[in-house]
Amino acid sequence: METIERLINKEGIWKATIALSDDEALAYMARKDFKLVLLCAGLAEELLLKEKLIRLKPNLPVVSHYGGGSGLLFTEIHQALALS
Repeated sequence: METIERLINKEGIWKATIALSDDEALAYMARKDFKLVLLCAGLAEELLLKEKLIRLKPNLPVVSHYGGGSGLLFTEIHQALALS
């Protein structure tokens, strides 16, 4: 998570907020406005959290990140922002 945060923040145009639990993610969503949510894919609870986030903010893109280099990460972010 720290690596993803560092890569995103290094771009200078984005600011990452890291949540290490579902409760923490939902609390952030209730307090702040975000352009998108990037979920680490493969977590057992990923689909349930995604459903909760979409119910809370229906127009907010929720993207699953499957790992890989910064090129894939930035492509996922750019694609989600272009679709929103």
